[in-house]
Amino acid sequence: MSDTWRHELEAIREQAMASLALASDSKALNDWRVEVLGKKSALGQMSKAMGGLAPEDRRVLGEALNRIRQELEQAWRSRQAEIEAKEKALRLERERIDVTLPGRDVPLGAMHPISRVIEEIEDIFVSLGFSVVEGPEVETDHYNFELLNIPKDHPARDMQDTFYLTDEWLLRTHTSPMQVRTMERMRGRTPIRVIVPGRVYRRDEDDATHSHQFTQIEGLVVDEGIRMSDLKGTLEAFAKALFGPSQRVRLRPSYFPFTEPSCEVDLVCVSCGGSGCRMCKGTGWIEILGAGMVHPRVLDMSGYDSARYTGFAFGLGAERIAMLRYGISDIRMLYQNDLRFLRQFRHA
Repeated sequence: MSDTWRHELEAIREQAMASLALASDSKALNDWRVEVLGKKSALGQMSKAMGGLAPEDRRVLGEALNRIRQELEQAWRSRQAEIEAKEKALRLERERIDVTLPGRDVPLGAMHPISRVIEEIEDIFVSLGFSVVEGPEVETDHYNFELLNIPKDHPARDMQDTFYLTDEWLLRTHTSPMQVRTMERMRGRTPIRVIVPGRVYRRDEDDATHSHQFTQIEGLVVDEGIRMSDLKGTLEAFAKALFGPSQRVRLRPSYFPFTEPSCEVDLVCVSCGGSGCRMCKGTGWIEILGAGMVHPRVLDMSGYDSARYTGFAFGLGAERIAMLRYGISDIRMLYQNDLRFLRQFRHA
């Protein structure tokens, strides 16, 4: 091998070792490896040039190249171990935790007012002998309308009121389908005393008092000798338990396809105590739910002899009760998940 090749190899080695000593992090070390040991490096170019040498010179140059490459690779591995150890030490120092420091306080949440009201209502009716059942939110037209005595031409069938998924399937517009499902499951046995909390869906414009999705709590009682007075007594006991012993309820005639007779149920205004105010529009009463005696056709279609059995049903909105209970003026506040609003109920 000529002196020119020997001097050039020595120069490459010395320059590579000098630049390796200056590499201070993993990136610089990787750049050095590509520059010095890569295919496009000076060593790589010399390896390609060996093809034009005489066999003896090619052998000698190849041995020299391999020796220097091995030396540089060994130096690179040693330097890599040093840098990795240094970087690990720095990382551990940055991530060091002082275990003697006090921990951060975890902010406590609060039960949502709707959930709170649902639990309170469930507790009241369970104490009156009711059971809590649930049903599907995606319902069939058969249960949502037909078995509840709602004919095909009833306004509630209109697409502006109901979210239809197909001609047969829809998002339930009330929890009343569970009246029929419960009676079918009981197969003529009595007594039936259930409440059904759950979400319902209607094509309403959202405003301060309406929402396209809200929570309804259905109630159903079926047995022999059930009368309208039982309905009023049950609802009055519920109102007193929820709003105080001085509460009273009144029943006003109304119409629902699945109850006969039907009524709207009012309670004494929780704001003015019955003297008249803006909340009750000067009447002293506030409407809270709809109710009535289960329609004989609904009983018959559900497997109960309407000549022998009677029952009552009611449906109330949990949001409506929450707004009255906590003085909330806009139903949309219950769905915005604003922590400033929700924190107010932490100690309610």
